[in-house]
Amino acid sequence: MRSLPLFFLILFLTLPASGQLQQGGEDVRVGLVLSGGGAKGMAHIGALKVIEEAGVRIDYIGGTSMGAIVGALYASGYSAAQLDSLFRATDFTELIQDNLPRSAKTFYEKEDSERYAITLPFNRFRISFPQAISGGQNIYNELVRALYHVKDISDFNQLPIPFFCMATDVETGEEIRLDHGYLPEAIMASGTFPSLFEPSEIEGRILIDGGVLNNYPVDEVRNMGAELVIGVDVQHGLRSREALLSATEILLQINNYRTVGQMQQKSARTDVYIKPDMDPYSVIDFDQRDSIIREGTRAAKARWGDLLRVAARQQRKPVARPRIRVVDSITVNRLLIAGNNGYSRGYVKGKLRFDLAEPIPFGRLRQGISNLAATGNFRTIRYELLSNGLGEDLILKLREDPNRTFIRIGAHYDDLYKSGALINLTQKHLLSDDDVGSLDLILGDHIRYNLQYYMDKGSYWSFGFNSRFNSFGYDVDYATLASNFTVPADPNINILNLDVSDLTNQLYVQTVLNEEFAFSLGAEHKLLQYSTETLSPPAGTDLPAGSNYRTYFENSYYLSAYGTLTLDTYDDRYLPQRGLYFDGDFHLYLLSSDFNDNFREFAIGKARMGTAFALGRNLSLNLETEGGFKLGTSTVTALDFVLGGYGARQINNFTPFLGYDYLSLPGNSYVKAFARMDWEFAPKSHMLVAANYANVADDLFRTGEWFTAPDFSGYGLGYAWESFFGPLQVLYSWSPEGGSGRFFFSLGYWF
Repeated sequence: MRSLPLFFLILFLTLPASGQLQQGGEDVRVGLVLSGGGAKGMAHIGALKVIEEAGVRIDYIGGTSMGAIVGALYASGYSAAQLDSLFRATDFTELIQDNLPRSAKTFYEKEDSERYAITLPFNRFRISFPQAISGGQNIYNELVRALYHVKDISDFNQLPIPFFCMATDVETGEEIRLDHGYLPEAIMASGTFPSLFEPSEIEGRILIDGGVLNNYPVDEVRNMGAELVIGVDVQHGLRSREALLSATEILLQINNYRTVGQMQQKSARTDVYIKPDMDPYSVIDFDQRDSIIREGTRAAKARWGDLLRVAARQQRKPVARPRIRVVDSITVNRLLIAGNNGYSRGYVKGKLRFDLAEPIPFGRLRQGISNLAATGNFRTIRYELLSNGLGEDLILKLREDPNRTFIRIGAHYDDLYKSGALINLTQKHLLSDDDVGSLDLILGDHIRYNLQYYMDKGSYWSFGFNSRFNSFGYDVDYATLASNFTVPADPNINILNLDVSDLTNQLYVQTVLNEEFAFSLGAEHKLLQYSTETLSPPAGTDLPAGSNYRTYFENSYYLSAYGTLTLDTYDDRYLPQRGLYFDGDFHLYLLSSDFNDNFREFAIGKARMGTAFALGRNLSLNLETEGGFKLGTSTVTALDFVLGGYGARQINNFTPFLGYDYLSLPGNSYVKAFARMDWEFAPKSHMLVAANYANVADDLFRTGEWFTAPDFSGYGLGYAWESFFGPLQVLYSWSPEGGSGRFFFSLGYWF
């Protein structure tokens, strides 16, 4: 009997430790731990819905990686339902790929990015590889906007719910607890998955994903003051070889070697441990959003009784969360820039393209940041928006890409140029800050080159120099060629193999408005040659042994002044599904070496305009019209318009026209209409139906024939696939007038 009092004493002392979820006692402070797990972290939203429904008040939050993102948003004031709406409206796959909109690029950058399949840093004559696939810029932009309402809170303990997140110092291997600073920057660092995102730099430390060392910070939450901890763990254990199907999964497996072994002890230190079944999902299954959130809800419901007991122990109940309004516009009245060692303030400010001290839509700020990111000159662009009384400070923290030299590679095949392999050398900071030089060497059936130099001054006048050599050969109808050049009569020849070579040098200035309009003025030197080896030499012509006779129809240089005006908001150069396009060009030819003794000053003007828009889900229509004319009495025909063929990159005034072979329809003026229906029946796979109509002749606008029914028409049916090295396109076209059909084929970006 003496042992009974001792027994009850021991039982009384142990009840608080083993029965923490029982009702009664003082108000208990509850901490929430949210683990990392990529897309699987969306299960946290489902769990939070149940936690709220049970009436649990969360007093502290600690998270890692995706757990840090969800935790920070919840700590800032979002409810679980608001988080659900926010995540459902977000295309995470698009964000992670960091595909900046085409509209963010200058015209130079647009052309540059639509020519090469592979870009690799090239330093000290050694090819290297980028640190990461993505800079994470799109994700950061979204975080800044979503957390705008707490932008001035630098101590995360002052958030509606005190919060911290975990990161890893990649240099020292230390765990880093982030509980102050700029909240979007901190949680971005916590989720910087190695090789997927560029490392983050905070207070001099280079940080990566906190899940490398501490993917479930339960002890840190207890150290904040939590007396009871609820944990949501979306990690999975080590996977078998059959499940390791991607580089991301393999890297995650390596990360898990340490964290998985710790979870047995960490889960035991969690009072309410919620473990959704994440085995069916990977870290990149963002398209499985609904089922992942449902699994989080199911797992939390399984602990419903425990959650109710937690809520019963809390004397203070959760307060209703106000609706958070996502910011629409801001006023930036001061711009502070750090890290722009190799680029001038004028260059950076010019890329942002908005005026200080004036209200701007938040999307305008995001567009300006995208403009900077699209240059490729910065590994990361982090920025803070802080109130200063009159408006806001925009603090830009730039981390420049130390790589200045790049090797770029491309490959292409089409029916005109045949096969071609491109190797490019690009050098930034070639002669000064803010400039770039580029040399393309194209080897294949026709050797070509393209040399470019561009000094980008943002919204100010920029300067450029281009030099290119282009050549191709094609079989042309004898009568067609004879209509443009003096060709010796030969009744035995129906087809001539025409060789075209063009050496063009341009010097120009350009100004750009909002990355959409570009106006250029320049001077051009051109050496143009049209020749053939098909014709026999005149009688009595002496030729060196082993040489072939070549007949020249044109062999002149031309000097001209020109101006261009371009608007380009197409979302894709080759298969636009939305946007507007206009390209106007006017050349005044002033001098020539005059090979055919027929030169007089003349001018050529041409314009092309178009629009692309959606007709329905994955169905779009592209409509274009274009035309050109010649002014003056010169009988020079080498620069006349010639319609026919298919393609996206043709020199001078050669113009694609379905239903007719290349170089089929010549004239010094033309009008053309084009329509293409595009059905993207599978990701990156397109079924195309197209039609075009044209009138082409000499002096078309003077005679009024440009406004008559079209003399020429063509139709096409094809397939296109967006591959990583450029579009593959197969098109069958025919013309009612021609009476025969033909296939056109191209593979890779045009250059």
